Amino acid sequence: MGLLTKDIERVPCTVEVSHCFESLHAHVRFDDGSVVYPGDEVKVQGPEIMAPFGEVVTEKRQATIVRASKLERLWTRLTGDLEVMELCEFSFSEEVTL
Repeated sequence: MGLLTKDIERVPCTVEVSHCFESLHAHVRFDDGSVVYPGDEVKVQGPEIMAPFGEVVTEKRQATIVRASKLERLWTRLTGDLEVMELCEFSFSEEVTL
């Protein structure tokens, strides 16, 4: 992996989609122990997984990991904190209610 080049890996993965009252989530676990680093992109192959309400669906799939170049990884580390702040919502109001 060079300063501007990207590597592509295809890895087996397990996708878990939950659509329950207690939990609404989708998780991907790489079966070969691959790790995703800042700036990397992951795309799970295959059709979308729809879980009916009250169920958890688990499927084996293939995932494509596009590794970030060294320059992209550095940029992601430097600007990552600023992008997280965009998710924060602050409210300053004069009303105090208990």
